[in-house]
Formats: sequence, C-alpha cells, structure tokens
Amino acid sequence: MSKYWSDFVHQLEPYVPGEQPKMNKLVKLNTNEHPLGPSPKVLEVIRAEADDRLRLYPDPDSAQLKEAIAAYYSDKGYGVEREQVFVGNGSDEVLAHLFLGFFKQDKPLLFPDITYSFYKVYCGLYQIDYESVPLDDELAIAVDDYLKPNGGIIFPNPNAPTGRLLPLSDIERLLQANTESLVVVDEAYIDFGGESAISLINQYPNLLVTQTLSKSRSLAGLRIGLAVGNAALIDGLNRIKDSFNSYPLDRLAIAAGAAAFDDREWFDKGCELVISQRDWLDGELAQRGFESLPSAANFLFSRHPQHSGESLAKGLREQGVIVRHFGKPERIADYLRITVGNPEQNQALIEALDTLL
Repeated sequence: MSKYWSDFVHQLEPYVPGEQPKMNKLVKLNTNEHPLGPSPKVLEVIRAEADDRLRLYPDPDSAQLKEAIAAYYSDKGYGVEREQVFVGNGSDEVLAHLFLGFFKQDKPLLFPDITYSFYKVYCGLYQIDYESVPLDDELAIAVDDYLKPNGGIIFPNPNAPTGRLLPLSDIERLLQANTESLVVVDEAYIDFGGESAISLINQYPNLLVTQTLSKSRSLAGLRIGLAVGNAALIDGLNRIKDSFNSYPLDRLAIAAGAAAFDDREWFDKGCELVISQRDWLDGELAQRGFESLPSAANFLFSRHPQHSGESLAKGLREQGVIVRHFGKPERIADYLRITVGNPEQNQALIEALDTLL
C-alpha cells in the first residue's frame, strides 16, 4: 500500500492465480497444465527464431499465427478468414480487451455465479455492472436463466471449475434469443471433449469465441490467446489492442503458436492422452467413494461425502500432491479441482488418496 495509490486501486480485488510452487518433487495437479510437452516442431521453430532478429519488433498483426488459426478451423469446415481472428498475450488479455470494448453497457453483464473468477475482476477494473446467474442444482448452466435483458453474456464452455459442457444446440438457442448484445463463449478447455462454437460464427454476428494455447496445445509458458468472430467484432478488438499495446505477441510466440496449430498429429495425440487419463482417473476416484461432475475438460471436479475438501487438499499437499481447492462459494467448498496429469502423476495422486482415506 502506498500513499500514491489512487482511490480506485484501493477498491480493486485482483485475481488470485493457482500456486506455482517453488519446491521440487511436487506432483502438480492444480493449474490445468498439459501433461504432455509442446510439439517438437514448436521447439524447433523457437530455436530457429532465436537469432539476431530479436533486435527487431515482431509483426504487430501476428499474420503468420492468424493465418494458421484460420487455416485450422477452415479445414474443419468452419470457413474462418484471417480477418475473423484476433490474438493476444494469453486469453486473459483477449478477455480484458473485450470486456472493455463490448461490456460497458447500460444493462448488466451476465455470467455464472460459479465460473472463471477473472470475470468479476475485469468488472471491477472497468467498473462494469454485472449479475451472477446461479448454476442449477447439478452445477450446470441453465440457458433459460439468461433469457432476459442484458449488456452481454459470457461463460466458459466447458465451464470452469466444474468442467461441465453446454451443448452447441443450447448455445445456438441462446444466440437466437439474444440478438441485441454480445455472447462470448470462453473455450479454454473445448478440445478435451466438445465441439467449438467457432462453427457458428458465420451464422451469428453477436458471437465471439475465445481460446488459449495454454491447455490443449501445451504452451502455458508462452502466453498466447485468441478470439474468433465476426470481422467487425475483431476490428473493435484491434482498435483496443492498438490503443494499449501494438506488439502483444513476441516473435517466438507468433512462430510457436503457428507451429502448434500446424502440428495436428501432436495435438491429437495430446488430447487423446488427456481424455484417456481423465476416464481412468474418474473411475479410480469413483472406486474410492468420490463423486465427480461430468467433465469435458482436462480436470475433474470431485468431492468425497465423508471428507471435507479443505482436509483432503491439505492432506494431499503433505504427501507432495497439490490440487486446487477454492473454498468459496460454500456449495463447492468440498470439491477439489484435480488436473488430469500423466499416468505417473495420476497414480501418485491415487496412492496419496489411499493413504488419506
């Protein structure tokens, strides 16, 4: 705290990221990082780019990366053009720009009460009025609860931290009933069990889809995020970006991101690993009395009816395994968000739970 702070800084409640522990030999299952490393082709292009050209500014348009993203989704039949793609320094920066650019409205922004906690932080930062819409009794998003006047709608799909997937049919129903404001689908985890709403962007000009390369493409350390939508929406994001930081992505990130989208075989291999390990882990947890929500993400949201979430998280940490425990709101206080690791990490988790239980 400083006497030089403005009153506004005192009012902020910053986002608290998952712990990045400094201790060695911890089994780290708390921040949803990919258990498989990045594509060898990604590492190859990073080495190739790390030369004298680092003295030069990178391409402010990140054209190489945008073209790779557009090509990937066009090959899936979505018909995405480069002008429909925006990229930024992690999806958090992309989200920050769109909150400022689209959600400062006369009516409140709507998002789930249990969801990515950065949404409330952005509302505080930009002084955006919002309304938290409760998840239903099964901790799922109920589309009908969003069919009311609003200044925008945003939600992750699959939702975080629950991992539950909203079908594209429900998203389309929401878009059809909500034509006067923007709907943002935040797809950080979509590649682990769902179909992207990017398939709908050419039908609905009020749809914007955000993604990250931190999860399914194993590049959390490079900070690359993107948005895909109507070209007019992307133009608005570019206006904000160029009023804030014209060079959000460095030369290495642009080349690495493009390579990650180009290496589809490695991407498919990584997703298959996570999905198979998620199914195995879900079964092992169920055998030990855990109740897990249906997950389409690279994590499980699980509780044990006879043990508190706090005590389980503490006990696991004492055995060298860290998972995410939120504690609030109260109805998820007994849940743990458990990242799906590699087979060795997942086995270590199960053995630690056997000791605790």
